[in-house]
Order: sequence, then structure tokens, then C-alpha cells
Amino acid sequence: MREITDQPANDEAEIRDLITRWSQAVCDENLAEIRADHDADILMFDVPPPFLSRGLDAYMETWQTFFACQAKPVAFTFRDVEITAGKEVAFATAIGHCADLSSGEKVQLDFRLTKGLRKLDGRWRIMHEHHSIPATT
Repeated sequence: MREITDQPANDEAEIRDLITRWSQAVCDENLAEIRADHDADILMFDVPPPFLSRGLDAYMETWQTFFACQAKPVAFTFRDVEITAGKEVAFATAIGHCADLSSGEKVQLDFRLTKGLRKLDGRWRIMHEHHSIPATT
């Protein structure tokens, strides 16, 4: 008898775990783990310049700017995580939280996160990442 699995639920759980590992890696300032699930050709849109980073090396360079502006220990948490997964493509959205010091004062900052993923060789890879904050004017 063949075992029937709920693959969409498994994919969603794998992606949720991926986001949790990534978030923890950021809190730990662990660059190797931050990059672990990102594709070599990742495209990221970010809040601080550069607004567009293409490729894993460019993506990783943005973390130095991020860490320089964060209260310690680094806070990088997510809520309202929603995942839509097909067989080979998925996207995830969430509301993130960090403590920004770029203004010279500690500011509790909520931001939006969108990740686009592809399943390559049986593993979910982050192909696109978008961080944004609401316009204030």
C-alpha cells in the first residue's frame, strides 16, 4: 500500500522552518546561516540603499549595514506568516520587527517581508526577498 502524504502541508512546514532558521540566524548575526537557503541569483529589494541587490554576494553585503544600525542583542521576529506553496514555486509574507538605531535613537520598527521561493533539487531556495516599510508622507 502506498503512503499518501499531504505534500502542500509539508512544503508549507518546510518554508515556515526555513523562515524561522533565517530569523534566528539574523538574531545570532550568523552570516553563514543567513545565506544558507538563498539562491546564488537572489534579487532583493530593501529599505535602506542599495534598494536593489542582485546575487548572493550583494545580498550578504547588505547585512553589514543592517547589523550596524541594530540594537543589541539583535531583534528580528515575524508574525502573521502566510505561505502559499505549489509544487515548485512558493511565496511567503509576514510582518517583521526589529529595533533600528539609524536615527540615533532606538526605534521599534515594523516592516513587511515577502519571499519568493523555488524548489530546486528537492529543496526550497529563496529567489527573491523584499523588505518594505509603509510610507510616512
